[in-house]
Amino acid sequence: MLIIPIKEGENIEKALKKYKKKYEKTNVMKELRNRKEFEKPSVARRQEVIKAAYKQRMQSQQL
Repeated sequence: MLIIPIKEGENIEKALKKYKKKYEKTNVMKELRNRKEFEKPSVARRQEVIKAAYKQRMQSQQL
C-alpha cells in the first residue's frame, strides 16, 4: 500500500503526481505483466541478447 504524505494546503494534482511517480517506481504493472504467463528462462535470456544486439547496432550506426 502506497502512502503519500500531503502537506497542509497542498494541491491535489501535485499529490496525484507524487502517487503516480511512486507507483511507477514500485514496478507493480511490470510485475503483473510478467506473472501473467510463464516464460522459460532460456526464452527470456534469448530476448535479452536480441535487445542488447539491437541497442549495440543502433549505437554503432549513430557514430
